[in-house]
Amino acid sequence: MADPQEELEAALVDVDDVRMLDVDESVDPMALLAYYRRLLPFRSLYTWLNQDVAPTRNFVNREFAFTLQNDVYLRYQSFQTWDEWKKEVCRLNPSRFEIGPVYSLKPKDRKTLQRATFKPVARELVFDIDMTDYDEIRTCCSGKDICARCWQFIAVAVEVLDAVLREDFGLSHLLWVYSGRRGIHCWVSDADACALTDEARRALVGWTEIIKGGQNQVKKVDLGGGSRALHPSIRRALGANILQSSAGAPAPQTTAPLQRAFINTVLRDQDCFREETHYETLLALLPQDESVNRLRSRWAAPRSSVAKWDDVLDTARKSSDRARPSWIAALEDIVIQYTYPRIDSEVSRRQNHLLKSPFVVHPATGRVCVPLEVDQVHTFDPHTGAPTVAQLLRELTRYEAEHGSQEPDAERRAEWDRTSLKPFVEQLDRLSQRLLRDARDAKRAAARHSLDF
Repeated sequence: MADPQEELEAALVDVDDVRMLDVDESVDPMALLAYYRRLLPFRSLYTWLNQDVAPTRNFVNREFAFTLQNDVYLRYQSFQTWDEWKKEVCRLNPSRFEIGPVYSLKPKDRKTLQRATFKPVARELVFDIDMTDYDEIRTCCSGKDICARCWQFIAVAVEVLDAVLREDFGLSHLLWVYSGRRGIHCWVSDADACALTDEARRALVGWTEIIKGGQNQVKKVDLGGGSRALHPSIRRALGANILQSSAGAPAPQTTAPLQRAFINTVLRDQDCFREETHYETLLALLPQDESVNRLRSRWAAPRSSVAKWDDVLDTARKSSDRARPSWIAALEDIVIQYTYPRIDSEVSRRQNHLLKSPFVVHPATGRVCVPLEVDQVHTFDPHTGAPTVAQLLRELTRYEAEHGSQEPDAERRAEWDRTSLKPFVEQLDRLSQRLLRDARDAKRAAARHSLDF
């Protein structure tokens, strides 16, 4: 009789083999070329970048960069129309391409221009959240690996950063895009955001960058001790009454995203403080008095992270009236340190930074970099949520086998419409329509203003 454990291990190997085969098929140059020719939504990307129907400076003076199959990197490419852009992508068949800023003049003409006249003048405000920045916290994966469990760190970061950009800065045209492997990007297309100077971008990033310090620095959040008043933006994400948020309760007793993520992800799922090296970090972040030594002695025996955090909460509740504000501040800083968004600030600080385009293919996974709604991010699985090129081509082949290719040209739909790429493209199109409406409203307002004179 076969050993059930051996059968399970064999099945897992088979799944891994199938997954690797799918990756190999997805990044094959001929598969990529078919994807570029038939499925990548160039027109939708053009409308989103251009923010108008007719070509404008937003597209014509836009820099594109291509990474070719032999790793040659081509910068300062620019195009007059989306069709011209598509033809060049199909001709070069790059492994990926990136989108850069809008320049004062066409990037492809830069060698014929005076250097002083060629400079970036506009760029979407972009953010990059990468899973590797959470390696010191997560326990399920490390390095380039990612799973649905540690993806929850990304999910709460998206929830919090999206609220900051919308509620604190009044921005509305946000596009969240799965990076294809272990992270997520945010593109902010509001006119005010695109016009931000490098200095303004640095200031905005400084506002959102609360966690500071490298791996060797234990305390990475310092928002003041004792009796303090947190900024409403931070308080909104953190919530109040941290001493009442018992981790041992059947369900989190708060709707604040940071406390909820700390209980569900850090304590319950990741069990971040089970090992001694990790709970010693927690102890080091607490007010240093005799109660910390008592906690250390109690934790010498095996104890879950949930139980340890409830021990900490109980210690804080029993502290003296004089010491309690310091304990509350320390506990709030700990929750923030383990759950607040960790962004790659260098990506956001300069107009001329290039970022991988939505809908390109990640060369290591074969997965398409698809847009996600904020309410989709928590349930998204980075292994299965985004289609691969091989999967999309199979879907297209299956559709043609079932329906034939007899549709008249005038009635033919875009081919991505016949695959699982459809809802992702439609999401981008909805954002583009909002951008077009805002652009029209701005033109009408400017025309009315000019008539007033």
